[in-house]
Amino acid sequence: MEIRFNEYLNEELTVQELQELMEFGKVTSKELVMYYLYRMAQYDQDGPKLNSILEVNPDAIFIAEGLDHERVTKGIRGPLHGIPVLLKDNIETIDHTHTSAGSIALENHLASKDAFLVEKLREAGAIILGKTNMTEFANGMSSEMWAGYSSRGGQVVNPYGPGEFFVGGSSTGSAVAVSANLTVLAIGTETDASILSPATQSSVVGLKPTVGLISRSGIIPFTITQDTAGPIARTVEDVAITLGVLTGVDQNDPATFKSEGRAEIDYTKFLDLQGLSGARIGTFNQSDKEYYESGEFDENLFREVIRNLEEAGATVIEDIEIPSFHREWSWDVNINELRVSLGNYLASLPSYLPVHNFSELVQYNKDHHEKALKYGQDKLEYRESLTDAFRSPGYLKARVEDIYFSQEQGIDYALQKYNLDAILFPSYIGSTICAKAGYPSIALPAGYMENGRPFGITFAASAFSEGLLLKLGYSYEQATKHRKSPVLAK
Repeated sequence: MEIRFNEYLNEELTVQELQELMEFGKVTSKELVMYYLYRMAQYDQDGPKLNSILEVNPDAIFIAEGLDHERVTKGIRGPLHGIPVLLKDNIETIDHTHTSAGSIALENHLASKDAFLVEKLREAGAIILGKTNMTEFANGMSSEMWAGYSSRGGQVVNPYGPGEFFVGGSSTGSAVAVSANLTVLAIGTETDASILSPATQSSVVGLKPTVGLISRSGIIPFTITQDTAGPIARTVEDVAITLGVLTGVDQNDPATFKSEGRAEIDYTKFLDLQGLSGARIGTFNQSDKEYYESGEFDENLFREVIRNLEEAGATVIEDIEIPSFHREWSWDVNINELRVSLGNYLASLPSYLPVHNFSELVQYNKDHHEKALKYGQDKLEYRESLTDAFRSPGYLKARVEDIYFSQEQGIDYALQKYNLDAILFPSYIGSTICAKAGYPSIALPAGYMENGRPFGITFAASAFSEGLLLKLGYSYEQATKHRKSPVLAK
């Protein structure tokens, strides 16, 4: 006998649309959770087997029932009251779901507390629906590992072309789950391209914020200086709503101290249909040969983006110069910081887990190589040998150079030289320079290639310019309406 769901749940719905339906009693949060669980069964674990969900919160229906009751008896907690959210598997939650960063070694890890951002989500009334699959250890495991693969969860596939199109990494499951309408919202994390890349591949909106706007406490780290969480949704408005929930100064994360007085609790105030009118946007389209041969770039679609911007009232300055863009960036910061940050994290884990330092992690994977080492672990093994990571000349020099060349001779240079509001990149080619600067970017759907593969763009600007980026992104989104939901075979 076929299950029939509420008639209002047959299409992609936004946070605001769902809140209105729940307010007027047309949909309940419980119905919404059950709808998504059923879609997971149909499309994620069966049908095209997208494999984006690593774990489901078994209490999600109970939590939804409680929030439905609370809505009636006390009113709503906040803008996400009753809204399901999926979290990348490196974000800690104190519930029945594990936090493993996709690894076999940590598959039984139950966190002792919520990450700071999870506390903020619960305060706003969100339902933690489960954890999403990801590139294992945020692509810190192996240079041969495919994006979106973890030894614990397997390979995530692209909903627009399962087994055919690149899926991006490492917040792969979060982007795919949102695109396939297995949730309303998801939270990913980024060190370099890990939100922007899967968002463009799955035709969704992904915001990589300024480092320090969202607390990193309770997130399994990749680096210390570049990591940040960020929202992924199908619309700019939903990203804006979620971003306002996630911000806040956290005494356990010094990076958030600079956000005081600069963070907003309501980013929807920046959403403006005329947001592109009068804006000055510089295009940077000078990537390397490898990018143009990857199949991710479409010249005609990028030219159409520029026409759309100009039609919306923006002044576009094409082919701007970013002096440091093609410099040979050192990876000493990422290499050394993962060694220390992940090592410290492992040392803090409870005694029942099998690994508590880098050497134990490497050895555990060797002992379980049939399941844990499909692609090897050369990145982990190299980092295992590092000593004095934070006082090595290579690290100290790279740390200073990264900031100088990404900011003063990078993003800030271009913004000032051309008097720009933002820089436009095709796909996510600006991710590295923005990541090293700690600056925000927003990824947006920008059409589809002839073979059906999604094409995306990113806008980038200087620190704490999220409001501006949301304004530009919203205006572009509403003017073009590019996103089309994937057709999923049952």
